[in-house]
Amino acid sequence: MARILITSGPTRQYLDPVRYLTNGSSGRMGKALAEACLAHGHEVVIISGPVVVEYPDAVELIPVISTEELLEAAERLFPNCDGVIAAAAPCDYRPHRVESQKIAKTGEPITLHLVETPDVIATLGQNRRDDQWMVGFALETEDQRFRALTKLERKSCDFMVLNGPEAMDAAESSVEIIAPNGDVVEALQGSKGEVARGILGVIQERLVV
Repeated sequence: MARILITSGPTRQYLDPVRYLTNGSSGRMGKALAEACLAHGHEVVIISGPVVVEYPDAVELIPVISTEELLEAAERLFPNCDGVIAAAAPCDYRPHRVESQKIAKTGEPITLHLVETPDVIATLGQNRRDDQWMVGFALETEDQRFRALTKLERKSCDFMVLNGPEAMDAAESSVEIIAPNGDVVEALQGSKGEVARGILGVIQERLVV
């Protein structure tokens, strides 16, 4: 049995007390992965941004809001886990300044100054132990395999799960699992539950001892 960390859902980066940047991640894949892991007897820890899905009662759930909170939780929990499946879609940018009051309409355009948020999985990859494994997710709209492989290398992952924007907040998904040599080791399509079980099958066959 392995102790598996799963990141799931979106994060929010607030512009003012009521508005924020985010994306359409629903947490459905994270939930499906948790269910697949539990069905095989693994211990599951989930770090999740704000979602409407309900995770299984058997998981240890750590709720977060921002990408910075996701990173803090992941750095704290990963050392005590055997591996991580990074299914979350953290917001990649945050405002340079968060306004203390709601931004009022003026009838004029406004300019947002954005800076990058930390790369959670790349940070974990810098400090991973030799006996830990890492599986990332890459949602790409162009040059998909090339970009996914580039992310795999930069984040020090063992596999990268490639999908497209149509997977967001959808009941079904189509993914390719890419190895460090660029090979597609598995192509999966179906409900997110079916895809999650397929992903776990590859992990158990190739990574979990």
